[in-house]
Amino acid sequence: MLYIGIDLGTSAVKLLLMEADGTVKNIVSREYPLYFPHPGWSEQNPDDWYKETMQGLKELLDGFDRSQVAGISFGGQMHGLVILDENDEVIRPAILWNDGRTTKECDYLNNEIGKDKLSEYTANISFTGFTAPKILWVENNEPENFARIHKIMLPKDYIAYRLTGVHSTDVSDASGMLLLDVKNRCWSKEMCEICHISEEMLPKLYESYECVGTVLPEIAAELGISECVKVAAGAGDNAAAAVATGTVGDGNCNISLGTSGTIFISSKTFGVDENNALHAFCDANGAYHLMGCMLSAASCNKWWIDEIIGTKDYAKEQEPITKLGENHVYYLPYLMGERSPYNNPNARATFIGMTMDTTRADMTQAVLEGVAFALRDSFEVARSLGIKIERTKICGGGAKSPLWKRIIANVLNVKVDVLETEEGPSLGGAMLAAVACGEYASVEEAAAKTVKVIDTVEPEPELAAKYEARYQQFKNIYPACKELFDKIV
Repeated sequence: MLYIGIDLGTSAVKLLLMEADGTVKNIVSREYPLYFPHPGWSEQNPDDWYKETMQGLKELLDGFDRSQVAGISFGGQMHGLVILDENDEVIRPAILWNDGRTTKECDYLNNEIGKDKLSEYTANISFTGFTAPKILWVENNEPENFARIHKIMLPKDYIAYRLTGVHSTDVSDASGMLLLDVKNRCWSKEMCEICHISEEMLPKLYESYECVGTVLPEIAAELGISECVKVAAGAGDNAAAAVATGTVGDGNCNISLGTSGTIFISSKTFGVDENNALHAFCDANGAYHLMGCMLSAASCNKWWIDEIIGTKDYAKEQEPITKLGENHVYYLPYLMGERSPYNNPNARATFIGMTMDTTRADMTQAVLEGVAFALRDSFEVARSLGIKIERTKICGGGAKSPLWKRIIANVLNVKVDVLETEEGPSLGGAMLAAVACGEYASVEEAAAKTVKVIDTVEPEPELAAKYEARYQQFKNIYPACKELFDKIV
């Protein structure tokens, strides 16, 4: 049988076709626009997602036996606010995860409602990217739209609705809304009251591997697939990527180097970082995880190479970089503000340390190292909780760079396992679909039978020591700049 994973990303939807044994048969990517109506704002049109997903599905299945398609599931960008009216029509453009407009609403939630209460209700505090402050922003700034809200959805769940007619979400993605009682895996009545919404406005909750329905007859006819094709709830992009990398069970770690960057630490038991520097979320596996998220990771490299240098040859720009651990240029990777561990939407990307002999390669190296150092910031929080991390898996577009993987292994001083297939959320979605269809008894079984490590990047003691010294310098830069960031916004 064949299983489809749909990764609804920020810049494109990536669709993957997988055989039951985990073999990837086809991959298709379709881009759609990203809108920035004001500085720090980030929006998309949900209908663009749907149109490109449907076109992508047709391309994905071209040349394959469509009668063999058994299931579809998702990974998807988290936190985005999609609001529907009583006719299930989209009311306004979706406000995305990397949108920073909700500073006022976050201050209200964190300071007036109180971080302690938020953590009690949801296991997390408010961040500008989360969904709950976006709901309050709509109420405060677009009351006419707020009054029309009938359903509140997340991005990937809107696609699931268009395919099945079912309003659903999964607990991993819902964890990032600041509306879920994460410990008990149910909606928080207190947060609904705070956000002036009813629980009926929220979709039905599922585990990531549970079937929410089958494809609508008109969808089946358009795609040439059976009306019996099951659609599973899927997961937030990082939880789906964790499935794809086999980061399930207790104490496993995965780094994702996508548009955003994350560290993902799986846990069988519920736990909260007392300072809420890391997110405490439900897992796609029926358990829990801690996650540190930086808003700009591989997107920093893309911005630097594409927009500033003006090329697309990423590998060529990295060729002159040979003196690792000796760069005197530092880069703060805060192009869209920052989440973990600082929770500061006013933070900005910054180069520091340039001299007359600084080269283009030094600047490129600083970007790669700055992202690694920022990931280390979240690692340090995890380590302060007594979590021992000796190795990690890695996925995402940035993971295709051997140089970047080497930098990360030495900055973090951990072993970095490289996987045979680094397809991230789309592969995780396909695996969740296979579990929903009974191909595997559990997510653990799916991971054990399909995920293969083909290489390990080992930290080099001398280089790790150099990067340790560099990190100790790096971690002083943000505190020194913080007051300035607040003034220049």
